[in-house]
Amino acid sequence: MFKGRQFDQSVILLCVRWYLAYNLSLRDLEEMMAERGITVDHTTIHRWTVRFSPLLLERFNWRKRSVTGKWHVDETYIKVRGQWMYLYRAIDSVGDTVEFCFSEQRDLPAAKRFFIKALERHGRPDRVIIDGSQTNHEAIVSCDTTNRLQDRTRRLLKPIRIRWSQYLNNRIEQDHRRIKRRVRPMLGFKSTATASTILSGIEMMRQARYAFNPNPSLAEQFEILAA
Repeated sequence: MFKGRQFDQSVILLCVRWYLAYNLSLRDLEEMMAERGITVDHTTIHRWTVRFSPLLLERFNWRKRSVTGKWHVDETYIKVRGQWMYLYRAIDSVGDTVEFCFSEQRDLPAAKRFFIKALERHGRPDRVIIDGSQTNHEAIVSCDTTNRLQDRTRRLLKPIRIRWSQYLNNRIEQDHRRIKRRVRPMLGFKSTATASTILSGIEMMRQARYAFNPNPSLAEQFEILAA
């Protein structure tokens, strides 16, 4: 993964991990590395993050434990190219990220794209909790119906239970705040692709739980992924 790089693997992993995990700007990291006698430009750290986040996430997903059958679904806002975009997110009952998806619109087609993506990746949940959004409700019912009709196992699949509860969905509302708190020092994203890449890395760092070891440190996690 790091063959031919000017800097040592440990330096790259440290910068990427700190940038994704903590409320630091790229220039903060540039100064922190300089204090350690390592001269690296902030734009290089950004390139590292964009380059290696998807690779680390792919390896993380091989080891990640399965999500639970209870999902919390909601959407929030993230600024991309100076414009606010909708970020659809779902977490499970223990707070692990199920899926996320960007959209310029907050409508039924966008909600359906998000749920289809989540179902294809993780299978069917037992229950989904939403905050009262009629659009999300319609999207879940539609995707659930299609999924059951397309099932070839000939099993009798029960419909996904949908519960409307603002109170129960406070879990994902609080989770949104943690994501936004990390994104704020980044001062917005320049493109949807870059936003999606970096956010996927942030989501990975927030979970940091493997099926075989639910409590590794962040440093141990990156050493495992880069091995």
